[in-house]
Amino acid sequence: MPLPLPGRPRLGQAPLPALLLLAVLVGPARPISFQLPGKARKCLREEIHRDTLVTGEYEIGAPPGSSTGPSANLKITDSAGHILYAKEDATKGKFAFTTEDYDMFEACFESKLPVGTGRMPDQLVILDMKHGVEAKNYEEIAKVEKLKPLEVELRRLEDLSESIVNDFAYMKKREEEMRDTNESTNTRVLYFSIFSMCCLIGLATWQVFYLRRFFKAKKLIE
Repeated sequence: MPLPLPGRPRLGQAPLPALLLLAVLVGPARPISFQLPGKARKCLREEIHRDTLVTGEYEIGAPPGSSTGPSANLKITDSAGHILYAKEDATKGKFAFTTEDYDMFEACFESKLPVGTGRMPDQLVILDMKHGVEAKNYEEIAKVEKLKPLEVELRRLEDLSESIVNDFAYMKKREEEMRDTNESTNTRVLYFSIFSMCCLIGLATWQVFYLRRFFKAKKLIE
């Protein structure tokens, strides 16, 4: 039985770095948790591509030792101020929306707990926000399309690779736009420099003729 060549994976096996990379990329995102003080407002911002599904779950815990429950408002907006999701007296729930354009999205939690004479304990906020491949429910897709586990994993990897290709395409587009902007700026700076130089040369020539005429009028030179 021939031995496999060193440094070459066997048939049906992927290289170890590729497996590790896919495991990192496909791995689930961890939720974000933070403390929300009384009468405070904290916001989380993230840039998301257009036509991207965004889902999220949130949970706001009551302050330790408080007789009242959690009291906070949740609002998700884009850079133009359009409200995509809003909930008053939020405690626990889910949200979902699809982006219409590449934009900066903001999720803000605002505490409604009054600040008394003593220090009010902070509320614990847990936010699990997903978008793109992470937001898709592949278990539901498998039930609807009757896919096998291997087919579901292949579908996940296909969506992931498509997402990566779209990200690279977007980065390339932004790089081209930045390059065009730099070239346009360099051209404008060149023209402005030439114009400034012409103005300085014209001003210097006018000063020479003016001073010469002035000195001739004063009979200081011939």
